[in-house]
Amino acid sequence: MTGRREITGRLDGSGLRVGIAVARFNEYVTGQMLEIALARLGSLGVKPSDITVIWTPGSFELPLAAKRLAESPGTDAVITLGAVIKGETAHFEHIANAASLGIARVAEDTGKPIIFGVLTTFNSEQAVARIGHARGYADAAVEMANAYRELGTA
Repeated sequence: MTGRREITGRLDGSGLRVGIAVARFNEYVTGQMLEIALARLGSLGVKPSDITVIWTPGSFELPLAAKRLAESPGTDAVITLGAVIKGETAHFEHIANAASLGIARVAEDTGKPIIFGVLTTFNSEQAVARIGHARGYADAAVEMANAYRELGTA
């Protein structure tokens, strides 16, 4: 088929403003995720002055923080970072479910790219092994922000 329009976001963060909502709970994981995401955003051309980081007590609070970031003037994308690690109670399931549904709702409500970077693992070792995924979350934020700009919906 010819003449179709295809949009693929570029990995060029120049001129983009990115918010990051990061949960303090399990900070030994989320703190490292934040550092990786910040480094990757920088390597993609996002200026440090164009990044806003907000810390929340835990992953349950991420959706509201993400919404506030997304509603801030000029924000192009938001990355959420959290680590929900299964314990001996059902608390894990409730927090993981609330965080994922809330973050999805924020994306729908704001019309902006909200990247789901909440690890939900059965143990600490699995969470630590996935810290590096934060690089991909930064890539996704930049790619989607550029795609939305090209589409004209940013």
